[in-house]
Amino acid sequence: MTPLAHLFALPVRAYRLIFSPWVGFNCRYQPTCSAYALDALQEHGAFKGVWLTAKRIGRCHPWGGDGYDPVPPSDKKDTP
Repeated sequence: MTPLAHLFALPVRAYRLIFSPWVGFNCRYQPTCSAYALDALQEHGAFKGVWLTAKRIGRCHPWGGDGYDPVPPSDKKDTP
């Protein structure tokens, strides 16, 4: 994870540590939005990870979808 992605992950980790136990588990998607955010930041870096997370949170409403919604794979080609 890039240093900037680590910086953007701090509020997500704080939410998971402090607020998530109080809110309870009532997420529409699997993985949860906070887990999705951390995965997106890890996979895509700070800017695209934040964009994917914002889109995911925007879909989380009563008329939105539900179910399994993984982070899309990165376009980077891993060379051995």
